[in-house]
Amino acid sequence: MAVAVLVPKAGDSVTEGRIAQWFVADGAAVKADQPLFELETDKLTVPVPSPAAGVLKQLAKVGDVVAVESTVGEIDPAGKPVALASVVPASKPVSEPNTGLEAGATKTEPASQPEPRLSPAAAAIVRDGDLDASKIAGSGPHGIITKDDAAKASKPAAPLAVAVAPATRVPTDGIRKEERQPMTMIRRRIAQRLLESQSTTATLTTFNEVDMSAMMELRTKYNERFEKKHGVKLGFMSVFVKAAVEALKAFPVVNARIDGTDIVYQNFFDIGVAVSTEKGLTVPVLKGADAMNFADIEKAIGVLAKKARDGKLTADDMTGGTFTITNGGIFGSMLSTPILNPPQTGILGMHNIVKRPVVVNDEIVIRPVMYVALSYDHRLIDGREAVQFLVRIKECVENPERMLFEI
Repeated sequence: MAVAVLVPKAGDSVTEGRIAQWFVADGAAVKADQPLFELETDKLTVPVPSPAAGVLKQLAKVGDVVAVESTVGEIDPAGKPVALASVVPASKPVSEPNTGLEAGATKTEPASQPEPRLSPAAAAIVRDGDLDASKIAGSGPHGIITKDDAAKASKPAAPLAVAVAPATRVPTDGIRKEERQPMTMIRRRIAQRLLESQSTTATLTTFNEVDMSAMMELRTKYNERFEKKHGVKLGFMSVFVKAAVEALKAFPVVNARIDGTDIVYQNFFDIGVAVSTEKGLTVPVLKGADAMNFADIEKAIGVLAKKARDGKLTADDMTGGTFTITNGGIFGSMLSTPILNPPQTGILGMHNIVKRPVVVNDEIVIRPVMYVALSYDHRLIDGREAVQFLVRIKECVENPERMLFEI
C-alpha cells in the first residue's frame, strides 16, 4: 500500500508552502528519511524527508503552492524504480551526432550525472544566460545552486588587455529587457503581513534618544574579559533585550495581545529579534529571555542568526514571540517607524549611533546618541504608557548597572 507524502506543518500560522525543489526524480527509488523535496514557506525553507522506503510518485510540480498536510506524492514500498533517463527529460533537445557506428552497433553510454538542483531564481538566471548548471557549484543547503551562485557563473571572464583605442559603446537593438520572477513565500508573507498590520492595527510611533556613553564605556572596559570567559562579544542587542524585558515587566500591557474583545496578558517574555537574510527579513524568537543573562542572549542570537542565514530555522524557532526588536542601525538607518508584527502590540526600533551635541549640566558636550522608536497598537496601549515604556528602556541602557542589580 502506498504511503502518502504530506506537506508538514511549519509553524502555527503557516497554512501553505511552495515546492522549491524535488531532490528525487519521479519514479526513482528512495530510502526512509532521505530528503525528498524542499518546502519554502513564509517563515522558513526546509527539506522534507521520505516517510518510507520505496519508489516515489510525484503528485505536485516544482513551483506549486500546496496546503499544509496535503498530499504531494506517494511512496510505493513494493514499486520498481524507473530508469532515470526515462523520467527526467533533457533541458534542450539535442540532435544525435554522427558517431561513425553502423546501425544496430553498440556504443558505450557515459555515466549519468545527478541532475543539478537550482533555486527558482537561480533557474531563471541559468535559463536566460544559457548556462551549464552542471558546471556551477551550489552553496545552498544540500548543494542547491543559489541565485548568487548562478549570478557569479554568469559574469563573463575579463578580456585580455590589448593595445587598441577604446571602442565607442553603441546601443544594440534598443530593447529594454525585464525579468519576471515569482515572489518567494517569505516575501509574499512579508507583503501580506505588512498590509495586515496597517489595516488591522491602530499604529502610532513614539521616539526618544539614548546616550550610549555608559554602555560603550562598559563594553570597552569588560568586552575582552567577557569574550574570553563566554566565547562571545558583548553586543548592544543583548543590552536592549534585557532593557525591553525590564520595561515589559513594568508595563505589562505592552507585552499583551488582543483576542477578539479580550486582552491576553502574557506573563512570559519571548522576544523576537529581526534578522536580515538573502530571502528577506525573518524574526526568530528568544524563548524565556527574562531568564537569560547577557552572555546567554548573545549566544542565542548568534545561533539563531546563523540558522537564519543558512536556511535552517525550525518552526519552533519562529513561533511565539510577545515583543519584537529590530535594528536598522546596522544598515545605517538614523530613524524609522517599525511596523507591528501582529498579534504583538509593540515593536522597538534601534538605529545607528552618531556623535551629537547634547546639553549636560547646562554645558554642550559631544555624546554618542542612538534614536529609538516604539511602534504600538493604540487600541490597547495609551500614549502615556508607550512614552513611559520607552523612557524605561532609555534609563536601563543609559544606566546598565540597573539591569545587573534589577533596580
